[in-house]
Amino acid sequence: MGKLFYIIGKSSTGKDTIFQSLLENRKLNLEPLVLYTTRPMRVGETPGVQYHFTDEDGLSKLEAENRVIELRAYHTVHGIWKYFTADTEATDLEQHDYIGVGVLESFRALRNYYGADKVVPLYIEVEDGERLQRALDRERAQEEPRYAELCRRFLADSEDFSEEKIQEAGIQKRFYNRDLKECIEEINSYIQASL
Repeated sequence: MGKLFYIIGKSSTGKDTIFQSLLENRKLNLEPLVLYTTRPMRVGETPGVQYHFTDEDGLSKLEAENRVIELRAYHTVHGIWKYFTADTEATDLEQHDYIGVGVLESFRALRNYYGADKVVPLYIEVEDGERLQRALDRERAQEEPRYAELCRRFLADSEDFSEEKIQEAGIQKRFYNRDLKECIEEINSYIQASL
C-alpha cells in the first residue's frame, strides 16, 4: 500500500523547492501529485509540473465527473483563483508512493478521502521576516509583480495556519527551513522511515 506525503506550509516557506528535491530523489521513488488551479501561470512554471492550469469550464467538467476531491477559492485582487485536487487515473496509491504540496484544508480533505494511514503531513515552517523577504524577492522577478496579492497572501496565512488549525489537523511533526539542505535531509530521513 502506497503513501501520499503532503507538504504543507505558509507561502514562501520553500515548499515547491522541497517538493522538487524529494521528487528527484530516486531512493524515495515518489510520484508527483499535481494539483489544479485556475490562476494564471507564473514565470518559470510549466503546465502539469507545478499545477495543471485550467479554467472554469475544465473545473466544471471534472466536478460533473465527480473527480474533485477538494476545492478552494481565493478572492484575490485579480479575481477568484481556485485550487483543487482531482482523483485521476494518475494517482494509484495501491502501486505507488506520492508527494504533493498544498494547504491544511487540502491535507484534511485528502486524509479524509484516502485515509489517515495513507496521507502523511510534512509541515514546513520559516520565520515570518525571512518568509516575507523570500516572497518579495520572488514577486520582483515576475514580469508584472503583484505586490497587493503578496500582502493579502501573507496576512491570510496567519489565519489559515493558526496554531489552533494546525493542531486540529493533527500536525505533530514540523520541519524548520532555516537551512534548505538540512531541512531536505531531515525530511528525506523521515520519509524513508515512514515507507
